[in-house]
Amino acid sequence: MDNKTKKNLEQLDESGKILLDELSHPSLSLKPGGKQKKESVLLIPALAIFTGLLVGAILIIFTSPEVYQGFAVSFFTGLSAAGGAVANAYSSLFKGSIFNPSTVITAFQTGKSTDIMSAFNPILESLVSATPYIFTGLAVALGFRSGLFNIGVEGQYYIGAAVATYVGFAFTGLPAYIHMPLAFLAGALGGALWGFIPGWLKAKTGGNEVINTIMMNWIAINLTTWLLSSGPLQRPNSNGAPISPEVLPTAQIPRFFPAPTRFHLGFFIALAVAFLVYWVLFRTTWGFDLRTVGANTSAARYAGINISKNIILAMALSGALAGMAGANQILGVDHAMSTSVSAGYGFDSIALALLGNSTPIGVVFASLLWGVLNNGATQMMFTASIPISIISVIQAFIIIFIAAPAVIRSVYRIRISKVPENQVTLSSWRGDKS
Repeated sequence: MDNKTKKNLEQLDESGKILLDELSHPSLSLKPGGKQKKESVLLIPALAIFTGLLVGAILIIFTSPEVYQGFAVSFFTGLSAAGGAVANAYSSLFKGSIFNPSTVITAFQTGKSTDIMSAFNPILESLVSATPYIFTGLAVALGFRSGLFNIGVEGQYYIGAAVATYVGFAFTGLPAYIHMPLAFLAGALGGALWGFIPGWLKAKTGGNEVINTIMMNWIAINLTTWLLSSGPLQRPNSNGAPISPEVLPTAQIPRFFPAPTRFHLGFFIALAVAFLVYWVLFRTTWGFDLRTVGANTSAARYAGINISKNIILAMALSGALAGMAGANQILGVDHAMSTSVSAGYGFDSIALALLGNSTPIGVVFASLLWGVLNNGATQMMFTASIPISIISVIQAFIIIFIAAPAVIRSVYRIRISKVPENQVTLSSWRGDKS
């Protein structure tokens, strides 16, 4: 046996060991739930959220004039003013995003359905706000699981929204049970195409998906701006305003309650898609292949998995999920497309995937949290006179603490079990050795 053959056999043997480690070590994310360490799945995100809210409380204290006025009187008056400012801010956040207990009690006392619906409208609006986050968070999480960093969710969202809009107003004479699903799936297909392109470039040319998807974002945003300003998506007689015609009623996702409540079927579609993503990733051979490629490409190649095919598939599926988010926003909420169709969903989704530990159920809960924070921020601003940017700061700190779990472990004295030397783990989204 020559040296070259011997070296190749040694490399195959090493790849086989890596594959066994990838499939057997409990710290790997090849299976959800109990196989992952509890401090990574539950404790760290919970403490990160708590710490983010704590930092937010400190910022509220330092930005509240009544606190300084209280300390000018006495130390204890200042402490009381600080506690009152924080309590007022967070109670306003709760009332604006969940419900106001006194309003709910009054509504049930009157017995009027309109009053009851109005009392629970804040939590329904939070669910509406959370719905696009579920789709986009799943898009990034699926990419992470496959070893890919899809920064292009924002662009895929725009393309999905544009395609769904066109199908929604241009396809006439269709019944609702055909038109709405067709427009929604068309949006998913548009997003899938926008994800397929950087996926193909990475698989066939080795092009970095981060750079390619960022460039695709700019192409998508500027393309949709042209389509709305002077292209086929421009509304007639809009005087040059970049806005599309309204989608037909047959293409709109049904709402459950009369205006002004906007809660619609899209939320349950998002939950169903989250379950579908979970099932594909953790209960099918396709999902196993995607996760194995994400865990270690050398091990996947040794196992006979087609790396290129799975990279393209992962990016296309990720893009489809992002396209669903855009279609959902148009068909369920806005009913027409403008250049401000996205509130930064594609970029917030990266934080949601991190907060949800790249698991579908984690992304759902993280999206609900984001929806609550965003929906309650306006009420907090009007009622407690707290700048709405405080919510963005709280979200930013939560992301920081999630991205740097060592800080949380250090602050709260959380011990972690040592990883055996040379053990392959998924401590990073690419599955690098730690």
